[in-house]
Amino acid sequence: MSVKSPSDNAVTARHEFACKLARKVGLQALRYWNEQGVDGLGTEVKGLQDFVTKADKDAEHTIRTELANMFPEDGFVGEETGGAAVSGGYWVVDPIDGTTNYLRGLRHWGVSIAYVLDGKTRLGIVYDAPTDRLYHAQLGYGAFRDKLPIKVSSTKDPHAALGILGDSRRRPIEAYLQHIKALYDAGIEHRKMGSAAIGIVRVAEGIVDFYYEGHLNSWDALAAVLIAQEAGGVIRVPELGEFMTNGGETLCATPALADLLIELLVSETTTSN
Repeated sequence: MSVKSPSDNAVTARHEFACKLARKVGLQALRYWNEQGVDGLGTEVKGLQDFVTKADKDAEHTIRTELANMFPEDGFVGEETGGAAVSGGYWVVDPIDGTTNYLRGLRHWGVSIAYVLDGKTRLGIVYDAPTDRLYHAQLGYGAFRDKLPIKVSSTKDPHAALGILGDSRRRPIEAYLQHIKALYDAGIEHRKMGSAAIGIVRVAEGIVDFYYEGHLNSWDALAAVLIAQEAGGVIRVPELGEFMTNGGETLCATPALADLLIELLVSETTTSN
């Protein structure tokens, strides 16, 4: 029987705390929407089809404050309030991944919290608030939906495959259209859902066979990528330092289809995170 090291024990303590915190802020955001509706969310425009609500800001403030109180030595990087990766452990947070879905009442969004230590993503927590399902993983210990272990699908036939294809305005629309055609020509079905964190955990639990997007920020994907990796998925993302600084191309796939999907979709040199 393996015994956890002191470092593992410290990460486990963070794991337990962050799981409770993700659920707490996700339920608060859901309750806020139910009380305020679309017109009462305090929505601000950050850019073309890029929004932030009062719930995003409040959720990140809560996460940042409670993590700082519990683990004051840890760094923090958040979508809304920024921060920087530090030499020690640090958190990478998207308080509401899928804000556009959230503000319109489309029930496909979640809270994403990752923890990085010694150059590796050690924790991934994604709370799917509309369904009250918590997805989580600690590096080397498997992936879970609440208390149940999860794994990627065993799909081998491309003609039976279903995936999620994200679209980033940081990439030319022509690249996205080429990806659609490549999948169509290969007989592979896809959807576009609007939340990378939730889309990637769908791969982890075997509901879909892949998630691909030409550009994601680290806070969009880092937690879910670890969950998919621990669930047996094949991962292609930038090296961690590059991902933290510039974001990048992301593919998570079930193993039997990974080589084909890399050939069809991946355009840059990426590595397993």
